[in-house]
Amino acid sequence: MFQAAFMQRALIAGVLVSILLSVLGFFVVLRRMSFIGVGIAHAAFGGVALGHLLGIPVFLSASVFSVAAGLGIGAVTRRGRIKEDTAIGIFFAAGMALGVLFLSLKPGYITDLASYLFGSILAVTPTDLWIIAAAAFLILVLLALFFKELLASSFDAELARASGIPEGFLFYLLLGLVSLGIVSAIKLVGIILVSALLVLPAATALQWSERYGRVLALSALFGLAYTVSGLAISYWIDIPSGATIVILGTAVFLLSLAISPLRRRKGNHPDRTRSAQSGTTG
Repeated sequence: MFQAAFMQRALIAGVLVSILLSVLGFFVVLRRMSFIGVGIAHAAFGGVALGHLLGIPVFLSASVFSVAAGLGIGAVTRRGRIKEDTAIGIFFAAGMALGVLFLSLKPGYITDLASYLFGSILAVTPTDLWIIAAAAFLILVLLALFFKELLASSFDAELARASGIPEGFLFYLLLGLVSLGIVSAIKLVGIILVSALLVLPAATALQWSERYGRVLALSALFGLAYTVSGLAISYWIDIPSGATIVILGTAVFLLSLAISPLRRRKGNHPDRTRSAQSGTTG
């Protein structure tokens, strides 16, 4: 199955993106901001359309739109002007509306538009792969450099600020990295589904452990399993790969939710990683 060049590219891209989104999703879920991925992903549609309209690289235009949307959502909610869900809804709608507008100004038919909306991991080109690899390298390096600070601020933002950690900077840095990570994955699973791949691995991992080291490792493991297994299943039975990956991830999450040892032991909501001691290792 993986002898074909396009399958090899799909596998490498899937591995990179699954690890990237799983690690980012760990911080997103800890901060209880899972829905922000939906807003950023849909805002990226405006960037995709603008790239086609102006004839510039789509990754560049979508990245600008996504980062602007992520930072915009963070800024208006951080300053207490409106609630986060309201801000997400506004940027979500604005990005999609701009995308429709830009597409109406573009003459002709955009052949690869569906791949950005619904994903087409099997259509990943060598250029796409290099872009994904470069983005993943940059994001993972920054996460590694600021890992302890990001972890501390994710557990308790007020305590982090009191300890001298630049919590505000880290908040906006995380939003920017999440935005870039989402854009990197759009070609693989699509604008509509990418937010699920951001949240599902970490949400599943939280059903099995409260120790952040284990949660992070399990999140990456689940993300890899979803992507590789979903890619293989979609190839064998000829169904859309992005949808297969997300459906498989959802099924594993629901199964984990049903048999979670944490739920059986404590009888409360498993998303209690915030209460775990930040010094505990996996």
